[in-house]
Amino acid sequence: MKKNQIDIITMGCSKNLVDSERLMRLFEEAGYHCVHDAKRPQGEIAVINTCGFIESAKEESINTILEFVEAKNEGRLGQLFVMGCLSQRYQDELEKSIPEVDKFYGKFNFKQLLQDLGPARRTAEEMQTFTASRKRAGMGRTLTTPRHYAYVKIAEGCDRHCAYCAIPLITGRHVSRKMEDVLLEVEQLAAEGVKEFQIIEQELTYYGVDLYGKPRIAELVSRMADIKGVKWIRLHYAYPNQFPLELLDVMRDKPNVCKYLDIALQHISDHMLERMHRHVGKAETLALLEKIRAAVPGITLRTTLMVGFPGETEEDFRELVDFVREARFERMGAFAYSEEEGTYSAKHYADDVPEAVKSRRLDELMAMQQEISAEIEAAKVGQTFRVVIDRKEGDYYIGRTEACSPEVDPEVLIPAEKRRLRIGSFYDVKITDSDEFDLYGET
Repeated sequence: MKKNQIDIITMGCSKNLVDSERLMRLFEEAGYHCVHDAKRPQGEIAVINTCGFIESAKEESINTILEFVEAKNEGRLGQLFVMGCLSQRYQDELEKSIPEVDKFYGKFNFKQLLQDLGPARRTAEEMQTFTASRKRAGMGRTLTTPRHYAYVKIAEGCDRHCAYCAIPLITGRHVSRKMEDVLLEVEQLAAEGVKEFQIIEQELTYYGVDLYGKPRIAELVSRMADIKGVKWIRLHYAYPNQFPLELLDVMRDKPNVCKYLDIALQHISDHMLERMHRHVGKAETLALLEKIRAAVPGITLRTTLMVGFPGETEEDFRELVDFVREARFERMGAFAYSEEEGTYSAKHYADDVPEAVKSRRLDELMAMQQEISAEIEAAKVGQTFRVVIDRKEGDYYIGRTEACSPEVDPEVLIPAEKRRLRIGSFYDVKITDSDEFDLYGET
């Protein structure tokens, strides 16, 4: 065990990652050394930031906790703490079932952990050396992403209450951050070299309603785009009901706002949308997609769809398949319904679609999307795109166009033998080849 080292393990989404980055900064200011997502316990303290969104994520979080419990029992770890969505929702049960964890914290009180631990045990000389060696990051965060991009969380919670979703049960009502605070964070990050900003919240199209009485996401993004040093802004995650159309004008007119929108649709059948409590219908959804593509030519749309929701008939599913075939989303993910306790669907619907049927429908939908993606990517061969370089792997530099969000979207592979490229820099890259998801190019 390394003295004064804290291993931070982040499970789940990028919103959790931002929380981990804020916690790391607090620890470092108190004299600790933090390592993010260590492969195995190395420090004398470990903090696991859990996910509790769906069953598979909960299982992964539990398994990770048990792995670190084993390390503690074997003497390879001194103290173990757990925070995040899973412990926010199940703290009492976790405390009883896994007593080896020193303490559980929720999603919003994790700063208490530092108060409970106290400052690191360092001599004055050690503290001076440590403080001088720390890498700086903006707005009270220690970035775990590559230095050229960062996630910016602009709100917490959600007011939508979709029938299947446990997020409101975990995070509560939608709470926007003040616009001035968000802009200050972006200014500080940009001043320290961050060029690309992934704007995230559970439903960004609702941003500002609680503070200002109406959606202010368009104004926020427009003002963000005017900040010196901001090269790319990418938006996650929009909701189709009451979509603020003025946001499309900003996306079209501001060259550093990526023509990219992550908008979860879940389904297209009116029958399913009503049962899901999505407060939007098929006709409204189709009209919105048409408006988006007309207002922002060349936009990349990412969506998420669900199969196997209670009551989904074969006719509902075929309608969804036809929709995907016709809509030709540039990016699409899908998942099978998983019943989450406490949600409306768990209380009022029987989980009546057999698992085998869910799997078949999911496989069929994703196979179709793979074909669509391959066709869309192949059409880019011969074109030149602006690409940011994320890293070097083996014989290739790995980059992304504005149509590609980190970790979830296709990448651009550029042979490293021809020219040396700088990580975090932008280059014009001509696409020479493609496969189902990734592109190949040369500068």
